[in-house]
Amino acid sequence: MGSTSGSTSRRRRWAALLGAGALAVAGAGGLAGPAAAATDVAFATHCIPPAVAGIPPIDGTTTARITVDNATPEVGDTVTVTYTVVTPAASNPTAISLPADIMTPSGKVVLGGAQTGDVTVAGPKKNDPVAGNAPFPGFSMTGTFTVTAPGAITLSPGDYNIHTSYILELDTPCTVTNPPAPVSETVTASDAPAPNTRAIQLGSASGSPGAGVTVTGSDFTPGATVTLAGRSGATQTADTATVTADAAGDFSGSLTVNDKTTTGIVAYEGAAWSSDLGAGPATYVVIDDTPIPDNAQKLTTTVRAGTLSMTQAGDSVSMGAVDYGVGGTSSGDLNTVTVKDFRGGPAGWSLTGKVTDFTGPGAKIDAGALAWTPACATETGSPSTCVPGSPGTVGSSGATLASTPNGTLTGGEFTVDASLALNVPAYTPPGTYSGVLTLTLS
Repeated sequence: MGSTSGSTSRRRRWAALLGAGALAVAGAGGLAGPAAAATDVAFATHCIPPAVAGIPPIDGTTTARITVDNATPEVGDTVTVTYTVVTPAASNPTAISLPADIMTPSGKVVLGGAQTGDVTVAGPKKNDPVAGNAPFPGFSMTGTFTVTAPGAITLSPGDYNIHTSYILELDTPCTVTNPPAPVSETVTASDAPAPNTRAIQLGSASGSPGAGVTVTGSDFTPGATVTLAGRSGATQTADTATVTADAAGDFSGSLTVNDKTTTGIVAYEGAAWSSDLGAGPATYVVIDDTPIPDNAQKLTTTVRAGTLSMTQAGDSVSMGAVDYGVGGTSSGDLNTVTVKDFRGGPAGWSLTGKVTDFTGPGAKIDAGALAWTPACATETGSPSTCVPGSPGTVGSSGATLASTPNGTLTGGEFTVDASLALNVPAYTPPGTYSGVLTLTLS
């Protein structure tokens, strides 16, 4: 009994030391984003180990970096921030190797300048194994904030906490010794542009070739010269006219429509069409009632609208094996999905996916452990262009695999792929685990 009690006591004390050491190094933050202005900063950190550790507070130096996904946002935009430990200030305090995935960090990023406050950040329960007496690995914590004011907004590392789950569940809170910590990143926010409220109405929705259609507009710039123009799909036709907006920003004018392929009419300020300074297109159809000459025949055909559909190259994916006690990434590739959009209308499409938990012999791997990196290609000649979804977690709530935007005329054929990565915990019981990934096209 004495030997068992002593062994348990040593394990608890070691676990507490682990929690304290890990948090002492966790004062750095970095975001997986393109902000080149981000700077590594060092600051003093004061960490309070769990009482079970029986050791005094730990004072050390943390090196951290904060980056953002958008360094020039507008008021109202959401900015993603990641607070990453770049160089931990402490090492594994024991000669015992530590397993992977036992540390879960959380903390705050401090805003200053044009906008003040704290951004809550958190990281996944994920870390590489740590050899005895080796440095602790770095980790990242991510969060978001909404820009509420224009100007320069500074971001500094704030207080943080590391929760460790190994033998005992422990928390070690760490604070910045001399707040605020140095500024690691600055974003420059601008006022959001005023919404475009320009609008037009047509006197009629159709007419014969060469007929004039009345165009009225509102909320244009007072006194501005406004161009009225026909559109054939996304292309401007040769049919144009100009009017001048009155002191209230209203106008009324007439446009003669000759082009038989006309599908709509727009009005805009400036030398060329701009969605920021224009309105429309308002739907307009030219009815070709030109008399048929003697000894001639008028030939007419119809292009029928089709459907939106998808097919996949297979219904099962065999992912790579991982070793018990080591865990890691089980990789695979999604069976290629072919999307055919033959509707011929203005709507784009979105292909999303969600996955169930991976169930196995008396255990499961959470759906949130599956991530993907989407890719898609557009067949030559397609009116729309396929956009892949963002790399990241799929999970049970789902994520976007690929999409195309709305437009004047959309459609085409597309191939969609994704590389898959399942993060398998080190001590997942041996066996085969399966989850179902469901794709939805809309």
